[in-house]
Amino acid sequence: MSSDTIPVRKGEELDTYALEAYLRAHLSDMPDEPLQVAQFPSGHSNLTYVLSAGSWEAVLRRPPLGPVAPKAHDMKRESTVLEALHPIFPLAPEPYLYTDDTSIIGSEFFVMERRHGVVIDTAFPEGIDETPEKGRRISQSMVDTLVTLHSLDYSQTKLAEMTKPDGFLERQVYGWIKRYDKAKTDDVAGVAELTDWLAFNIPTSPAPAIIHYDFKCNNALFDPNDVGSLRGLFDWEMTTVGDPLADLGVALSYWIEEDDPEALKKGFGKTPVTVREGFYSRREFAEAYARQSGSDLTHLHFHVTFAYFKLAVIAQQIYYRFVNGQTDDQRFAGFDRTVAALIAHANKTAKSGL
Repeated sequence: MSSDTIPVRKGEELDTYALEAYLRAHLSDMPDEPLQVAQFPSGHSNLTYVLSAGSWEAVLRRPPLGPVAPKAHDMKRESTVLEALHPIFPLAPEPYLYTDDTSIIGSEFFVMERRHGVVIDTAFPEGIDETPEKGRRISQSMVDTLVTLHSLDYSQTKLAEMTKPDGFLERQVYGWIKRYDKAKTDDVAGVAELTDWLAFNIPTSPAPAIIHYDFKCNNALFDPNDVGSLRGLFDWEMTTVGDPLADLGVALSYWIEEDDPEALKKGFGKTPVTVREGFYSRREFAEAYARQSGSDLTHLHFHVTFAYFKLAVIAQQIYYRFVNGQTDDQRFAGFDRTVAALIAHANKTAKSGL
């Protein structure tokens, strides 16, 4: 087992025998050695596993256990997105296969290439000295990657057929409000105020672009010998063609600062590494993006506010599953507090900006 994986969590095991038989029938390059399965420890949504047989490695993605929201956790879509992106954006891993045959592991799944590097999430990995200069280089590398992604021509890819960029932001705002309503468990202060503000302040979008829509440090893989260089970008489940500033807003909502409220800093676990010395502030990240992309950030506070609301909805959907016994993962027991903190911070951002 590699240092970035853990033994498969109890209750999240795969049928190794059925999986191995399926893989050998559909992949020609697997060596004749037993299949081993480990799991990536992070993430609160889809389940991600490392498969290995001798020197061969791959990554398997499947939906979370229990009932999931309609159209969420669409493995076929994510695999198709990677098919379209990998040839024009090498940081996107190559997909190997997808199946909707639920008899193999109990759900649909897809398999893609394994990339090696380090994840910089809540701290610098062991063996890599933490310095302000590295914080700046990581920050700039994330800006560079987002600008590059938004500059790609999607018109000649499958993404042009799969997406509807016209009216993207309106659909997003009203769609996420409906998701919140469907997953509601308790009355949370400020929700009505926030959703009204979002509905009445939707700005005009710039030209559409490919957006990752879950862009953050722990979805990136860095070179351990040069942490300013990315080796991969993952979790393309929410990728589409839409407003690039919505993507920037999402990135900034994950970019926690030292003086943020404690409930926000630790809402999804430990405090992200972006609070450390040398890392850009949200404003510095946004300004660097604007310089390189030529974007007008007049309405950026809307996009960041909406991104905080989206995070609140995601946390609420997870908490709904926990409350209703669809998962017993104790990591989710306090997500009601996370939702409340995100709603409060979204309202604050709507009023005062970044």
